[in-house]
Amino acid sequence: MHNTHDLRAAFSRSLSRMYGTEVPAYNTLVDVSTAVNTDYLAAHPVTAERLGRIDRVTAERHGAIRVGTATELRQVAQIFAALGMAPVGFYDLRGDATTSLPIVSTAFRPTTRDALAINPFRVFTSVLVTDDRRYFDAGLTAALDEFLASRQLFPDELIVLAERAEADGELGDTDAERFLELATGSFELSGEPVDRAWYARLARISGVAADIGGVRATHINHLTPRVLDIDDLYARMSALGIAMIDEVQGPPAWEGPDVLLRQTSFKALAERRRFRETDGLVTDGELSVRFGEVEQRGIALTQTGRDLYDVMIAEVDERSAGLDAAERNEIKLDVWRANLPATEDGLADAGLAWFEYERKGDQVVRTPIVYEDFLPRSAAGIFASNLSDAGSRDASREGAHRDEAWLAEAMGRPVCDTMELYRAQSDASATRSRGDGDENER
Repeated sequence: MHNTHDLRAAFSRSLSRMYGTEVPAYNTLVDVSTAVNTDYLAAHPVTAERLGRIDRVTAERHGAIRVGTATELRQVAQIFAALGMAPVGFYDLRGDATTSLPIVSTAFRPTTRDALAINPFRVFTSVLVTDDRRYFDAGLTAALDEFLASRQLFPDELIVLAERAEADGELGDTDAERFLELATGSFELSGEPVDRAWYARLARISGVAADIGGVRATHINHLTPRVLDIDDLYARMSALGIAMIDEVQGPPAWEGPDVLLRQTSFKALAERRRFRETDGLVTDGELSVRFGEVEQRGIALTQTGRDLYDVMIAEVDERSAGLDAAERNEIKLDVWRANLPATEDGLADAGLAWFEYERKGDQVVRTPIVYEDFLPRSAAGIFASNLSDAGSRDASREGAHRDEAWLAEAMGRPVCDTMELYRAQSDASATRSRGDGDENER
């Protein structure tokens, strides 16, 4: 029998093998990430595992996928529920004009400390907002909805197996093998010809819209290993001649504690695709939509900490307008040093970060809780950095309403609150440290 944790770990491995076959540069990224982590551990043996054991960090992945409709989103939620992954958080990537994308997102991941320790695989999942008039006029919305309604991303057999796995908490060997085969296959890059005119029509609006609604299948957009030193990774990848995006998204590298999430990627690579022309002929061509992302995770911030982070980023934006990436990074460093405590004790004393507590002898030891989620601005920045052009958006028109409640209704299951998950983890550890709580958090 295979329980949900077994299935999640097996799916993560299967997806990684498949994606490495499709995008060989991803294998290079994984190899370099492993080397970075090994070297960092050797150089910092005392502190390297402060935010997670090296075996977990090196094995950790997150994926990203994109779907087009509420129905497809509900099916994805069912597939991930079979893997013990729940939707956590709501991310609106429609944002400002510079990084605006016609999608909203959630992240499917394990939600308990124990489940994350067993296997922390997560998938950032976006859904197209087809009725947002800033991007799509009524005619294009109708055509897009009709196209999306005519396709089937996930076979019925896969959904049935996923429902059984969620209900029973496990699958037998034969069913598990079939589930993994179908689930992995659903995210392979399709060889079906792409309607060139239809794809181009959507691409003029947004490359992301075309990637979602311009094809008849979905695919893994990227898989992301975790590193302990993302700046070292960036330098090593660049030295190998792999084109990286202009900067690391999120907080800067500084002398204080790492907080939240830092991300970067190599640029989307041209991949051979077949196209169906207006005369019906099938021709060869290329699309550049998939890339290799890497992340460095820091300490989870409380709501007070997140509010401070937002204020700091706004200050960085104001002071760095028109500057290049290096100059912007210097301003980030200045803002961080002026506003954020430079020690974990300072973060804790100011109520800015989440911590766990463990009794050792007559002492209570405090350790930071790792940030397990995402930053909408960073995600949008990564996506936008890998598009060939900015597309078009009419900011004078009204957008369509989307929020956490819409997501929950679309999926037929609640969206977990990130802050409440961290709070529960911290509170449970405090209870255990006093000796009056249940040791089992599963």
